[in-house]
Amino acid sequence: YQLAGRDRNASINRRLGYALAFVAGAANAGGFLAVHQYTSHMTGMVASMSDGIVLGLYDLTLSAFGALLFFVVGAAVCSVLVNLARRYQLQSEYALTLLLEAALLIVFGLLGSQLSLLPGLLVPVTVMVLAFTMGLQNALITKVSKSDIRTTHVTGVVTDIGIELGRLMYWNSRLSPSDTSAQPNWAKLRMLSLLLLGFFVGGLAGAYGFKHLGYRFTLVLAAGLVSLVIVPLSQDIWGWWQRRREQV
Repeated sequence: YQLAGRDRNASINRRLGYALAFVAGAANAGGFLAVHQYTSHMTGMVASMSDGIVLGLYDLTLSAFGALLFFVVGAAVCSVLVNLARRYQLQSEYALTLLLEAALLIVFGLLGSQLSLLPGLLVPVTVMVLAFTMGLQNALITKVSKSDIRTTHVTGVVTDIGIELGRLMYWNSRLSPSDTSAQPNWAKLRMLSLLLLGFFVGGLAGAYGFKHLGYRFTLVLAAGLVSLVIVPLSQDIWGWWQRRREQV
């Protein structure tokens, strides 16, 4: 099956979520090593805007607002790409967003070493590019899973894990057999745990890779994303070529 194809089921969605959680963890860890700032934590960005206004640090406020803005724009672009692909009934309905994400990571990887020579541009450009990328990715998995899966941050994941653990610890023996309100959802708990693990392992890989490869490590992440979209994109290209030949 295709993780980024148009045909979906719960199993495919989960596997795509695990892969994207790894990418998000790696991108966040690598971005932090580059500019000492996480780029998918919009809660922190809004808090930074408030702090910056009160403390008179308006450069901090503008930086945080820019990250928030680019995250929103990234999510909006994802929605446009998915809807356009649906309009033309493309197999790459979700692959286009992942391809754009891979392209942005490649751009960041290629330009990063040059931007590092210009500290005034390194931080804002890096934050905006990665925030846009995380917005793309979070919107994609949200649309694919109908809001069941998140990959760019783990606050909601950890909260849901706590809820399921609470159900597990509840004194269920007092419930009637027909009362399932406090029964743990084992499948959901497993999925949430693997998403958290994927983000953590991705963070380890990103920190290690960025430490030893520098900005070139983003090319590895981009290659992984491209591998997910090859099949549906190839199907659309082949279909277009066949229709063109028939018209000739």
